[in-house]
Amino acid sequence: MSDYNESSYEYALIELFRNNMGWEHVYGPDIERNWHSPLYDSVLEDSIRRINPKAAPAAIDEALLKLRHFENAELKKKNAIFMEYLQNGIEVSYHQNGETKSDILYIADFENAGKPGDKNSYIIANQWTFIENSNKRPDILLFLNGLPICLFELKSPSREQTDASEAYTQIRNYMQEIPSIFIYNCICVLSDQLTSKAGTITSGEDRFMEWKTKDGTIESSAFADFTTFFEGIFQKARLLNIIKNFICFNNDGINSYKILAGYHQYFAVCKAVERTKLAVSGDGKIGVFWHTQGSGKSLSMVFYAHLLQQTIESPTIVVITDRNDLDNQLYTQFCNCANFLRQEPVQAESREHLKKLLEGRKANGIIFTTMQKFEEGEGALSDRRNIIVMADEAHRGQYGLTEKIRTVKDKDGKVLLDENGNAIVKTATGTARIIRDSLPNASYIGFTGTPISREDRSTIEVFGDYIDVYDMTQAVLDGATRPVYYESRVIKLKLDDKVLAQIDAEYDYLAQNADEEVIEKS
Repeated sequence: MSDYNESSYEYALIELFRNNMGWEHVYGPDIERNWHSPLYDSVLEDSIRRINPKAAPAAIDEALLKLRHFENAELKKKNAIFMEYLQNGIEVSYHQNGETKSDILYIADFENAGKPGDKNSYIIANQWTFIENSNKRPDILLFLNGLPICLFELKSPSREQTDASEAYTQIRNYMQEIPSIFIYNCICVLSDQLTSKAGTITSGEDRFMEWKTKDGTIESSAFADFTTFFEGIFQKARLLNIIKNFICFNNDGINSYKILAGYHQYFAVCKAVERTKLAVSGDGKIGVFWHTQGSGKSLSMVFYAHLLQQTIESPTIVVITDRNDLDNQLYTQFCNCANFLRQEPVQAESREHLKKLLEGRKANGIIFTTMQKFEEGEGALSDRRNIIVMADEAHRGQYGLTEKIRTVKDKDGKVLLDENGNAIVKTATGTARIIRDSLPNASYIGFTGTPISREDRSTIEVFGDYIDVYDMTQAVLDGATRPVYYESRVIKLKLDDKVLAQIDAEYDYLAQNADEEVIEKS
């Protein structure tokens, strides 16, 4: 093992990328280039022309100019502009035949990535020297179409005094000494073979996360090694999917954080989108997305809403919560990612406002509302099929697809009688039924962070089967959630039977307008 040093590990990775994933390898010192440029310029120019074969030469020149020269701003801002270019194309204006024309040029072929007809260039380079504030040589750079989108910092698996933590310190040093190379960065990697983690230019060391599966199955993650990490992220099609749909900036006031989805978010969201395609043309039941609290469920909802817009024709997304504070929290999260979503979410103030928001559009839109607003009136709000309802905390309150007949009781629990001495009954309509009557042709997905009993047929009846389960045990193993420890103790309580009887009677009275499932859970 002592002979297996950093250099040996570097070449083992290069072989993995070249032999298993089809990347081209170049050795930095062998390439004639400008050492003061972070770009692989000749490859970049060829790639843009290949990806945009119909673009005017002046348009290509303008796109290259924008890629090479960014306005004076902090690194995060420059990187955010680059990510906009990469994910959505570069808007250019140019002169041709005395006219000013505009176009959008793309710098990656997302549609054909990893398939026949793929127009992208994939290069893994080692010992790539770059000179800026000082002379630095990162261990490995991944170039997508000549753009240094990934930087790997490796440490020897055989040296006890170095590890992946030291690699993080080295990357932070690079960001000071050669900041321009990070303008184009999508993912940073720390690895000493035993531990490999991925993060972004804004990630603290604790936010660099492992990638524990190649295909999203638990079986794959159980035997994860360094090849699982690299093949899990850097297969061509998956890497391009991650870059376009699973990296975003969370703009929280003056603070801005670049977020890379975890493996559990990536695979779960992809599965949810596939289930949505089936549900829209089927029974409308997408399923239950159960990811434990602390695992980034709200961001998973953002990634899902973003990817959905590319797979369902112009969907309108309605996000339902059961409390105003949760509605505000989730709405704020979506607003923070509005640039990524490419639209501003709106909050419905009432059922009537919700109806106007839905009537005023035939496509697109992200609308937030509470389930109580659906109970403010009757009738359908919209009969469109391209409405996707995302219910947060779906284990609470989203019950009752059928109407039920119940006897009416007073506060003392006594059944009320009509003038003929018959028990007074009323029809109780469950919240789920009310919402579905309001949006009869929509498709429904339930998100929850709280464990749902395997015997809980109600949530599954309303939304469909589980899409993905990421429970507390796996979240703790991944470091996404801190472990919770508890000690059971017996506490002796002195209870007043009369007060208990009063509470039970009051409870029975209040429960008349609630669903049996809700009463049982409460």
